[in-house]
Amino acid sequence: MDLFSNIEQEEESRKNKLGHADIEYVKSVGILTQAKGFMESYDYTLNPYSGCSFGCNYCYAAFFARSTEQKDNWGKWVKVKDNALQLLIKWRKKPLIDKTIYISSVTDPYQPIEKELELTRSILNELVNYHKPRLVIQTRSPLITRDIDLLTKFDVVQVNMTVTTDSEDVRKAFEPICPSNKSRLKAIQEVTASGIQTCITMTPLLPLQNPNEFVKELLNTGVKKFIVQPFHPEKGKFVASTRELAIEQMKKMNWNESKYNEAVEVFRKELPWLGEGKQGFAPI
Repeated sequence: MDLFSNIEQEEESRKNKLGHADIEYVKSVGILTQAKGFMESYDYTLNPYSGCSFGCNYCYAAFFARSTEQKDNWGKWVKVKDNALQLLIKWRKKPLIDKTIYISSVTDPYQPIEKELELTRSILNELVNYHKPRLVIQTRSPLITRDIDLLTKFDVVQVNMTVTTDSEDVRKAFEPICPSNKSRLKAIQEVTASGIQTCITMTPLLPLQNPNEFVKELLNTGVKKFIVQPFHPEKGKFVASTRELAIEQMKKMNWNESKYNEAVEVFRKELPWLGEGKQGFAPI
């Protein structure tokens, strides 16, 4: 299969809108970014897209958007880094063997448009055939299961699936455009069953209906590694005018710091491995 076939389409055949999100195709100056800050323990971060059509209303990445308009419309736009594969191919002169790469830090590599473009898939194909880095892939999309065939070829890879709550009402308040909790758990169960190392990231942990039952759901996936972080609503970082609905849901479920701590105590007791905060995201 020609690696370029999925991204070098005729302009008129490309979708400029998918569902609620505007799609723009851009040329990027680079595809690998030296990791720093929260990701400083990695060598590089890799983001095939910018923006994110999942549009979680608490997303920190929204505040790295380049304009007020982009911040205000977070979740409604995605930029495709059209030359991402070509940029990565240039690294063949200096292969990324054993380099630690986090995919992705400020977007989800499995945007809905990825199903058609296969941009992330082409990047994985390039990495496994010419570089063999150590990968951690972060997503909240069941589309990750499509690439199990490629992921099993890596010597060192971990797939992180974000699952932030056991409640669909909470999910709809905070992550209204995201895949359901059940579909994410089913997907990471499938990835785990294929022999790939996996992790469920409850980052941030949103209000729960029943921590004990949630733990059972988590363990039923076969995943052995988990990460948790608190959600800080007082910081006010809500996008797309969603603060009111989200805060209302938190009050309805009487969710507060005490409830969070109670849930984490259950996790510490029942889960086989629990990372808390930044240390949980350390490279494998």
